[in-house]
Amino acid sequence: MRSSPDLHGNAPDDSPLALLIIDMINGFDFPGGATLLREARPAASRIRALAVTARRAGIPVVYVNDNFGRWRSDFRAVVAHCLGRRMPGRKIVELLRPEREDYFVLKPKHSGFYSTTLSLLLEHLSTRTLILTGIAANICVLFTAQDAYLRGYRLIVPSDCVASEVPSDTRLALAQMRRALDAVTTPSRSLLPTLAA
Repeated sequence: MRSSPDLHGNAPDDSPLALLIIDMINGFDFPGGATLLREARPAASRIRALAVTARRAGIPVVYVNDNFGRWRSDFRAVVAHCLGRRMPGRKIVELLRPEREDYFVLKPKHSGFYSTTLSLLLEHLSTRTLILTGIAANICVLFTAQDAYLRGYRLIVPSDCVASEVPSDTRLALAQMRRALDAVTTPSRSLLPTLAA
């Protein structure tokens, strides 16, 4: 594992595989948020299992999150905002709260690559395969997957770790990622032994 002096050994610095958690640090306090929250809850527990396994195996966990139009916020401020007492998504944020060694990228638009540092981070990590998880499968996950594919990344999108407001939209997005982006969309339980190893 390559070591970078500015990270003080706190995080993986060289990994061919990375786990991306897209937009799950979320208050779900928007129109349609309650519906999406209901669909996202089962995915959240499975994403947590992947993240725990990835961290133990030295695989970087990267939070790729909307900045919610809060241009003066940093990631810690976004987490704190989404943990507010009145936030419908508070329990998901508590479940998926980032660890000290995790990475984060704030995005202004749908794709995790658009006007962000994600490409530079993944290049620094020497990452070639991405596990994409999060919401919404048919919007931000799909847009991020498309941009990743155009950049030559191999994609794994566990079918039970993504959600949309409508389950049929999730199924269509997964089918599109399989067909057009060569994504592997097997459920997360089949990935856990591989990550652990």
